[in-house]
Amino acid sequence: MAGEKLRAARFSVATSLTILVFKLGAGVATGSVGVLSEAAHSGMDLLAALVTYFSLKAAQAPPDERHRFGHGKFENLAAVIEASFILLVAALILVESLRRLFSPRAISYLDAGIAVMALSAVANFFLSRYLIRLARQTGSAALLADGLHLLTDVYSSAGVFAGLVLIRLTKITLFDPLIGIVVTGLLFRTAYFLLRDSLQSFLDVRLPEEEEAAIREVLEGFKGEYVSYHNLRSRRAGAERHVDLHLVLPYDATVAEGNALVRRITRAINERLPRTYVLISTDPCNAVCEECRRYCPQPDRTEASRRENSRGK
Repeated sequence: MAGEKLRAARFSVATSLTILVFKLGAGVATGSVGVLSEAAHSGMDLLAALVTYFSLKAAQAPPDERHRFGHGKFENLAAVIEASFILLVAALILVESLRRLFSPRAISYLDAGIAVMALSAVANFFLSRYLIRLARQTGSAALLADGLHLLTDVYSSAGVFAGLVLIRLTKITLFDPLIGIVVTGLLFRTAYFLLRDSLQSFLDVRLPEEEEAAIREVLEGFKGEYVSYHNLRSRRAGAERHVDLHLVLPYDATVAEGNALVRRITRAINERLPRTYVLISTDPCNAVCEECRRYCPQPDRTEASRRENSRGK
Protein backbone atom coordinates (compact mmCIF):
# COMPACT_ATOMS: atom_id res chain seq x y z
CA MET A 1 0.00 0.00 0.00
CA ALA A 2 2.92 2.35 0.71
CA GLY A 3 4.17 1.84 -2.86
CA GLU A 4 0.75 2.68 -4.25
CA LYS A 5 0.70 5.93 -2.26
CA LEU A 6 4.04 6.96 -3.74
CA ARG A 7 2.90 6.05 -7.27
CA ALA A 8 -0.22 8.15 -6.78
CA ALA A 9 1.90 11.08 -5.58
CA ARG A 10 4.22 10.81 -8.61
CA PHE A 11 1.22 10.70 -10.95
CA SER A 12 -0.15 13.83 -9.26
CA VAL A 13 3.16 15.64 -9.86
CA ALA A 14 3.17 14.72 -13.56
CA THR A 15 -0.47 15.72 -14.06
CA SER A 16 -0.07 19.04 -12.24
CA LEU A 17 2.99 19.92 -14.32
CA THR A 18 1.16 19.17 -17.59
CA ILE A 19 -1.90 21.20 -16.63
CA LEU A 20 0.29 24.11 -15.47
CA VAL A 21 1.93 24.33 -18.91
CA PHE A 22 -1.44 24.39 -20.71
CA LYS A 23 -2.98 26.94 -18.33
CA LEU A 24 0.01 29.24 -18.47
CA GLY A 25 -0.11 29.26 -22.27
CA ALA A 26 -3.86 29.91 -22.30
CA GLY A 27 -3.56 32.63 -19.66
CA VAL A 28 -0.90 34.54 -21.61
CA ALA A 29 -2.94 34.20 -24.81
CA THR A 30 -6.31 35.31 -23.38
CA GLY A 31 -5.20 37.84 -20.78
CA SER A 32 -8.02 36.57 -18.54
CA VAL A 33 -7.53 37.04 -14.81
CA GLY A 34 -9.43 33.83 -14.31
CA VAL A 35 -7.13 31.81 -16.55
CA LEU A 36 -3.98 33.47 -15.19
CA SER A 37 -5.09 32.88 -11.62
CA GLU A 38 -5.76 29.28 -12.57
CA ALA A 39 -2.19 29.03 -13.88
CA ALA A 40 -0.98 30.30 -10.49
CA HIS A 41 -3.27 27.79 -8.81
CA SER A 42 -1.78 24.96 -10.88
CA GLY A 43 1.70 26.15 -9.93
CA MET A 44 0.68 25.72 -6.31
CA ASP A 45 -0.81 22.33 -7.22
CA LEU A 46 2.59 21.28 -8.52
CA LEU A 47 4.37 22.46 -5.38
CA ALA A 48 1.73 20.74 -3.24
CA ALA A 49 2.13 17.49 -5.18
CA LEU A 50 5.90 17.63 -4.64
CA VAL A 51 5.38 18.29 -0.92
CA THR A 52 3.02 15.31 -0.77
CA TYR A 53 5.50 13.02 -2.50
CA PHE A 54 8.44 13.90 -0.27
CA SER A 55 6.32 13.85 2.91
CA LEU A 56 5.05 10.36 2.07
CA LYS A 57 8.64 9.17 1.60
CA ALA A 58 9.63 10.73 4.92
CA ALA A 59 6.59 9.33 6.76
CA GLN A 60 7.49 5.77 5.73
CA ALA A 61 10.82 5.89 7.55
CA PRO A 62 10.91 3.69 10.67
CA PRO A 63 11.30 5.18 14.17
CA ASP A 64 14.83 6.37 14.91
CA GLU A 65 16.82 7.92 17.76
CA ARG A 66 15.28 11.37 17.25
CA HIS A 67 11.76 10.26 16.24
CA ARG A 68 10.87 7.49 18.67
CA PHE A 69 7.19 7.55 17.66
CA GLY A 70 7.97 7.33 13.94
CA HIS A 71 7.57 9.93 11.21
CA GLY A 72 3.81 9.83 10.62
CA LYS A 73 3.30 13.51 11.38
CA PHE A 74 5.25 14.46 8.26
CA GLU A 75 1.95 13.78 6.48
CA ASN A 76 0.12 16.23 8.73
CA LEU A 77 2.87 18.79 8.09
CA ALA A 78 2.33 18.32 4.34
CA ALA A 79 -1.39 18.91 4.79
CA VAL A 80 -0.73 22.18 6.64
CA ILE A 81 1.66 23.33 3.87
CA GLU A 82 -0.92 22.48 1.19
CA ALA A 83 -3.62 24.39 3.06
CA SER A 84 -1.24 27.36 3.19
CA PHE A 85 -0.75 27.11 -0.58
CA ILE A 86 -4.51 27.18 -1.08
CA LEU A 87 -4.83 30.26 1.14
CA LEU A 88 -2.06 32.01 -0.83
CA VAL A 89 -3.71 31.21 -4.17
CA ALA A 90 -7.08 32.38 -2.85
CA ALA A 91 -5.58 35.67 -1.69
CA LEU A 92 -3.87 36.26 -5.07
CA ILE A 93 -7.08 35.50 -6.99
CA LEU A 94 -9.12 37.78 -4.73
CA VAL A 95 -6.72 40.71 -5.09
CA GLU A 96 -6.52 40.39 -8.88
CA SER A 97 -10.28 39.87 -9.21
CA LEU A 98 -11.03 43.03 -7.23
CA ARG A 99 -8.52 44.96 -9.34
CA ARG A 100 -10.13 43.74 -12.58
CA LEU A 101 -13.58 44.44 -11.17
CA PHE A 102 -12.80 48.16 -11.09
CA SER A 103 -10.43 48.19 -14.08
CA PRO A 104 -11.87 45.76 -16.67
CA ARG A 105 -9.65 44.46 -19.47
CA ALA A 106 -10.47 42.95 -22.82
CA ILE A 107 -10.15 39.15 -23.08
CA SER A 108 -8.89 37.41 -26.24
CA TYR A 109 -8.78 33.83 -27.56
CA LEU A 110 -11.80 32.78 -25.51
CA ASP A 111 -12.11 29.40 -27.22
CA ALA A 112 -8.58 28.41 -26.21
CA GLY A 113 -9.23 29.43 -22.61
CA ILE A 114 -12.53 27.55 -22.54
CA ALA A 115 -10.92 24.37 -23.89
CA VAL A 116 -8.02 24.45 -21.43
CA MET A 117 -10.32 25.07 -18.44
CA ALA A 118 -12.59 22.20 -19.48
CA LEU A 119 -9.61 19.86 -19.89
CA SER A 120 -8.17 20.91 -16.54
CA ALA A 121 -11.46 20.44 -14.68
CA VAL A 122 -12.03 16.96 -16.09
CA ALA A 123 -8.43 15.76 -15.53
CA ASN A 124 -8.26 17.05 -11.96
CA PHE A 125 -11.73 15.70 -11.16
CA PHE A 126 -10.69 12.12 -11.85
CA LEU A 127 -7.26 12.54 -10.26
CA SER A 128 -8.70 14.11 -7.09
CA ARG A 129 -11.27 11.31 -6.76
CA TYR A 130 -8.52 8.72 -7.07
CA LEU A 131 -6.30 10.44 -4.48
CA ILE A 132 -9.15 10.97 -1.99
CA ARG A 133 -10.31 7.36 -2.32
CA LEU A 134 -6.76 6.06 -1.79
CA ALA A 135 -6.25 8.46 1.14
CA ARG A 136 -9.35 7.11 2.89
CA GLN A 137 -8.24 3.53 2.32
CA THR A 138 -4.78 4.19 3.74
CA GLY A 139 -5.56 6.94 6.26
CA SER A 140 -3.03 9.21 4.55
CA ALA A 141 -3.39 12.87 5.59
CA ALA A 142 -0.96 14.01 2.87
CA LEU A 143 -2.81 12.26 0.02
CA LEU A 144 -6.14 13.54 1.32
CA ALA A 145 -4.77 17.09 1.38
CA ASP A 146 -3.45 16.71 -2.17
CA GLY A 147 -6.77 15.29 -3.35
CA LEU A 148 -8.75 18.11 -1.74
CA HIS A 149 -6.28 20.62 -3.16
CA LEU A 150 -6.89 19.27 -6.66
CA LEU A 151 -10.62 19.30 -6.00
CA THR A 152 -10.40 23.04 -5.42
CA ASP A 153 -8.76 23.24 -8.85
CA VAL A 154 -11.80 21.47 -10.27
CA TYR A 155 -14.10 24.06 -8.70
CA SER A 156 -12.01 27.00 -9.81
CA SER A 157 -11.44 25.67 -13.35
CA ALA A 158 -15.15 25.00 -13.72
CA GLY A 159 -15.90 28.51 -12.46
CA VAL A 160 -13.47 30.12 -14.89
CA PHE A 161 -14.87 27.93 -17.69
CA ALA A 162 -18.39 29.17 -16.88
CA GLY A 163 -17.16 32.77 -16.78
CA LEU A 164 -15.46 32.53 -20.16
CA VAL A 165 -18.54 30.94 -21.71
CA LEU A 166 -20.70 33.76 -20.32
CA ILE A 167 -18.28 36.35 -21.66
CA ARG A 168 -18.34 34.69 -25.08
CA LEU A 169 -22.14 34.71 -25.11
CA THR A 170 -22.75 38.16 -23.61
CA LYS A 171 -19.51 40.09 -24.34
CA ILE A 172 -19.63 41.27 -20.70
CA THR A 173 -16.10 40.96 -19.27
CA LEU A 174 -17.33 41.67 -15.74
CA PHE A 175 -18.11 37.97 -15.38
CA ASP A 176 -14.37 37.22 -15.27
CA PRO A 177 -13.56 38.94 -11.91
CA LEU A 178 -16.94 37.99 -10.43
CA ILE A 179 -16.27 34.30 -11.03
CA GLY A 180 -12.80 34.80 -9.53
CA ILE A 181 -14.34 36.15 -6.31
CA VAL A 182 -16.74 33.19 -6.08
CA VAL A 183 -13.86 30.76 -6.59
CA THR A 184 -11.94 32.50 -3.80
CA GLY A 185 -14.72 31.66 -1.35
CA LEU A 186 -14.51 27.97 -2.26
CA LEU A 187 -10.74 27.98 -1.81
CA PHE A 188 -10.89 29.64 1.61
CA ARG A 189 -13.49 27.07 2.72
CA THR A 190 -11.34 24.11 1.65
CA ALA A 191 -8.22 25.58 3.27
CA TYR A 192 -10.10 26.06 6.56
CA PHE A 193 -11.17 22.41 6.79
CA LEU A 194 -7.72 21.16 5.79
CA LEU A 195 -6.02 23.29 8.43
CA ARG A 196 -8.53 22.34 11.09
CA ASP A 197 -8.12 18.59 10.56
CA SER A 198 -4.32 18.72 10.20
CA LEU A 199 -3.72 20.89 13.25
CA GLN A 200 -5.85 18.55 15.36
CA SER A 201 -3.25 15.83 14.82
CA PHE A 202 -0.46 18.18 15.91
CA LEU A 203 -2.44 18.94 19.05
CA ASP A 204 -2.95 15.20 19.72
CA VAL A 205 -6.73 15.37 19.52
CA ARG A 206 -8.31 11.99 20.34
CA LEU A 207 -9.47 9.63 17.60
CA PRO A 208 -13.03 10.05 16.30
CA GLU A 209 -15.82 8.67 18.51
CA GLU A 210 -16.54 5.77 16.15
CA GLU A 211 -12.90 4.63 16.23
CA GLU A 212 -12.67 4.77 20.03
CA ALA A 213 -16.00 2.91 20.16
CA ALA A 214 -14.46 0.19 17.97
CA ILE A 215 -11.53 -0.12 20.42
CA ARG A 216 -13.94 -0.43 23.35
CA GLU A 217 -15.89 -3.12 21.49
CA VAL A 218 -12.68 -5.09 21.03
CA LEU A 219 -11.93 -4.79 24.75
CA GLU A 220 -15.47 -5.91 25.59
CA GLY A 221 -14.84 -9.03 23.52
CA PHE A 222 -12.18 -10.07 26.04
CA LYS A 223 -14.33 -9.35 29.08
CA GLY A 224 -13.95 -12.16 31.58
CA GLU A 225 -10.19 -12.36 31.07
CA TYR A 226 -9.39 -9.11 32.88
CA VAL A 227 -10.90 -7.16 35.77
CA SER A 228 -11.20 -3.70 34.15
CA TYR A 229 -9.38 -1.11 32.05
CA HIS A 230 -8.87 2.63 32.39
CA ASN A 231 -6.90 5.63 31.09
CA LEU A 232 -7.73 4.84 27.45
CA ARG A 233 -5.98 7.49 25.33
CA SER A 234 -5.73 7.86 21.57
CA ARG A 235 -4.27 10.16 18.94
CA ARG A 236 -3.41 10.19 15.25
CA ALA A 237 -0.09 10.84 13.49
CA GLY A 238 -0.46 10.89 9.72
CA ALA A 239 -1.82 7.52 8.63
CA GLU A 240 -1.03 5.99 12.03
CA ARG A 241 -3.14 5.69 15.17
CA HIS A 242 -1.61 5.52 18.64
CA VAL A 243 -3.58 4.01 21.52
CA ASP A 244 -2.57 3.30 25.10
CA LEU A 245 -4.48 2.08 28.16
CA HIS A 246 -4.12 0.36 31.54
CA LEU A 247 -5.48 -3.17 31.91
CA VAL A 248 -6.24 -4.51 35.39
CA LEU A 249 -5.62 -8.27 35.62
CA PRO A 250 -6.83 -10.80 38.22
CA TYR A 251 -4.74 -10.80 41.39
CA ASP A 252 -2.98 -14.10 40.69
CA ALA A 253 -2.49 -13.73 36.91
CA THR A 254 1.07 -14.53 35.84
CA VAL A 255 3.26 -12.26 33.71
CA ALA A 256 3.05 -14.77 30.87
CA GLU A 257 -0.76 -14.81 31.02
CA GLY A 258 -0.87 -11.02 31.05
CA ASN A 259 1.49 -10.71 28.07
CA ALA A 260 -0.47 -13.29 26.08
CA LEU A 261 -3.70 -11.39 26.70
CA VAL A 262 -2.08 -8.07 25.69
CA ARG A 263 -0.86 -9.59 22.41
CA ARG A 264 -4.32 -10.94 21.59
CA ILE A 265 -6.01 -7.62 22.33
CA THR A 266 -3.41 -5.73 20.28
CA ARG A 267 -3.89 -8.07 17.33
CA ALA A 268 -7.70 -7.73 17.53
CA ILE A 269 -7.49 -3.91 17.60
CA ASN A 270 -5.23 -3.91 14.52
CA GLU A 271 -7.63 -6.20 12.68
CA ARG A 272 -10.39 -3.67 13.39
CA LEU A 273 -8.27 -0.54 12.89
CA PRO A 274 -5.16 -1.16 10.75
CA ARG A 275 -1.99 0.89 11.29
CA THR A 276 -2.69 1.23 15.03
CA TYR A 277 0.16 1.18 17.54
CA VAL A 278 -1.16 -0.14 20.85
CA LEU A 279 0.58 0.19 24.23
CA ILE A 280 -1.10 -1.67 27.09
CA SER A 281 0.20 -1.44 30.65
CA THR A 282 -0.95 -4.26 32.94
CA ASP A 283 -1.70 -3.77 36.65
CA PRO A 284 -2.76 -6.36 39.24
CA CYS A 285 -6.03 -5.80 41.05
CA ASN A 286 -5.84 -4.78 44.71
CA ALA A 287 -7.45 -8.10 45.77
CA VAL A 288 -10.05 -6.32 47.90
CA CYS A 289 -12.74 -8.60 46.60
CA GLU A 290 -15.54 -6.95 48.54
CA GLU A 291 -15.03 -3.82 46.43
CA CYS A 292 -14.87 -5.36 42.97
CA ARG A 293 -16.31 -8.87 43.21
CA ARG A 294 -18.91 -8.11 40.54
CA TYR A 295 -16.20 -7.02 38.06
CA CYS A 296 -13.69 -9.81 38.64
CA PRO A 297 -13.74 -12.64 36.09
CA GLN A 298 -12.63 -15.18 38.74
CA PRO A 299 -13.57 -13.83 42.20
CA ASP A 300 -13.28 -17.14 44.04
CA ARG A 301 -9.82 -17.87 42.62
CA THR A 302 -8.63 -14.30 43.31
CA GLU A 303 -9.91 -14.24 46.89
CA ALA A 304 -8.39 -17.64 47.65
CA SER A 305 -5.05 -16.44 46.27
CA ARG A 306 -5.25 -13.30 48.42
CA ARG A 307 -5.88 -15.37 51.59
CA GLU A 308 -3.01 -17.70 50.74
CA ASN A 309 -0.61 -14.76 50.23
CA SER A 310 -1.79 -13.20 53.52
CA ARG A 311 -1.01 -16.44 55.43
CA GLY A 312 2.43 -16.56 53.81
CA LYS A 313 3.23 -13.18 55.27
